[in-house]
Amino acid sequence: GLWVLSPRRQQTSALRIAASRGYSDCARHLLLRGAVVDAVVGGRAPMHDSVAALRLDCARLLLAFGADPNLLNAEGSAPLHLCTTPDSLLCAELLLAHGAQVTLGTRDQQLTALHVAARQGLVAHVELYLHHGADPSCRTRQGETPLNAACAAAERPEEAERYYRVAERLLAAGANPGAAGRKDHTPLHNACGNGQPRLVQLLLRHGADATVSNCAGYTPMDCALHAMLKFCCRHPPALEMVLNAYDRIPPAESWVGSVPPELWEEHQEFYASAQRMAGTPRRLQHLARCAVRRHLGARCHLAVPKLALPAPLRHYLQLPLTGIIS
Repeated sequence: GLWVLSPRRQQTSALRIAASRGYSDCARHLLLRGAVVDAVVGGRAPMHDSVAALRLDCARLLLAFGADPNLLNAEGSAPLHLCTTPDSLLCAELLLAHGAQVTLGTRDQQLTALHVAARQGLVAHVELYLHHGADPSCRTRQGETPLNAACAAAERPEEAERYYRVAERLLAAGANPGAAGRKDHTPLHNACGNGQPRLVQLLLRHGADATVSNCAGYTPMDCALHAMLKFCCRHPPALEMVLNAYDRIPPAESWVGSVPPELWEEHQEFYASAQRMAGTPRRLQHLARCAVRRHLGARCHLAVPKLALPAPLRHYLQLPLTGIIS
């Protein structure tokens, strides 16, 4: 038929196809011949397709024919929620100019456009939405704020700068740096867990609490340790050094999955000992070593060799590598 691809099950429509592929002349012809501009076929309306595919001319045409910029698709997302790349900024501007609600949340999770932009690290989108009245303190159904979303998504070092800029904009607009979201993770927990030092410094400058615990009892410092373990676990000597710098071994779940099987097999005795000691008390000798090193603080490296102690004890205080955690 003219309007659907299959007469048995309507998966799409001619207007959806034209809108998604940027055939604006074809879309205009269909609309003039009576195609319903907001017909949801196969879970989406033409407007969703044109925005998702970045077909600005088709989106403009559909809006001119009365398309609803706030129409939800079958997944509960409005067109503005589909602006997920830097190139979609013009589509976002167009939708807002035609009445898109910047505070509208998705049906199930209540994600706003600001959440989506923050999660994707879209600085210009965040600025645009804040300018149009987006609330930096709005929460999803799970309690996540846009700042939570940005800090949780900042996983790769090459993306650090844009997520830093997103967080800057949100904090300047009044976002709460201590707002706890899913599992009671604050933005600082997320930034520490992702190993993002500049983001951590930014949050601390804005008053984030470094001592608050999440639902598992972990502070941001614990999350930073877990992140460091993930980086170190592929190098057994480095991992041993890090683990022995603390008076307790953190849960192995935070790093064990990052160890390649062939490396585990090669250093099985070491990894097995580290996994076995996780969550169990360390020996009194090690606890005494930790206490001395903590007391010396930043002077530890220079002070230990000068201590009036037997050479074996001085050597032990310097965290020698033994290839096993005990």
